[in-house]
Amino acid sequence: MTESGQQRLAELFAGVKAEGRAALLPYLTAGIPTPEQSVELFVAMAEAGADGFEVGIPYADPLMDGPVIMRAGEQALRNGVTVDVALRVAQQVVERTAKPVLVMTYVNPVLRIGIDRFFEKVASAGVSGVIIADLPVDEALPYLVAAKQAQVGIALFVAPTTDRTRLVSVVESNPSFVYAVAEIGVTGERSANSANTRALASRIRALSDVPIVFGVGISTPEHAAHAAADGDGVIVGTAIVRRVLEAQSHEEAKAALTLAVSELAVAVRRSR
Repeated sequence: MTESGQQRLAELFAGVKAEGRAALLPYLTAGIPTPEQSVELFVAMAEAGADGFEVGIPYADPLMDGPVIMRAGEQALRNGVTVDVALRVAQQVVERTAKPVLVMTYVNPVLRIGIDRFFEKVASAGVSGVIIADLPVDEALPYLVAAKQAQVGIALFVAPTTDRTRLVSVVESNPSFVYAVAEIGVTGERSANSANTRALASRIRALSDVPIVFGVGISTPEHAAHAAADGDGVIVGTAIVRRVLEAQSHEEAKAALTLAVSELAVAVRRSR
């Protein structure tokens, strides 16, 4: 019997916990520079030490994304990357790397397809979980139900500003993991370690043993090591996407991501 997405995520977090480290989950927008080349870039990152991936589904109004990932999304949309194309990219990444894959999107594309149908498509692609950036816990129930029915994981967000009542609601919703926002604001590279990770992780762990994945503002190996000391996973997005946008060729992009991910993989392993 094929493992469910929920099982793959549970095994990922249990495995890295047993090794005393956090999971490294690089983000890249599906379809940049092209759908075929983006698959190759994910493969290169897997070979460099990534534990899994966040595949971004491009969207015209990405409220959480800073200018770099917005530019990548615009490029992907010009390339004709739809939700279905992005899911085909994600499926190929699953098949080529055998790593857990998360897709990241927004509420509107899910509603346009239909919540149940969207999660069925995700499951059919072999994707392990879904991150919906603008989904508040107050409106999450139909998505949680659909994810459970499709046996796909789902994340819910918390931030340093999340109050205790809302935090309780998040953990009691039983997400596959909590996406903990390390820095307030849109995605983007920052110059210093987050001052929020330890306190935020402590607040979550006081209520639940749900896995904690830190993202937003994690740009360097030092940042990754700092976040990994308090979390179960680390997402690095803008610093990865920027290297692809700046590369003069596909081979240059592969080399840049191989180097960046190999350094990040070492960082999350030496964190504890």
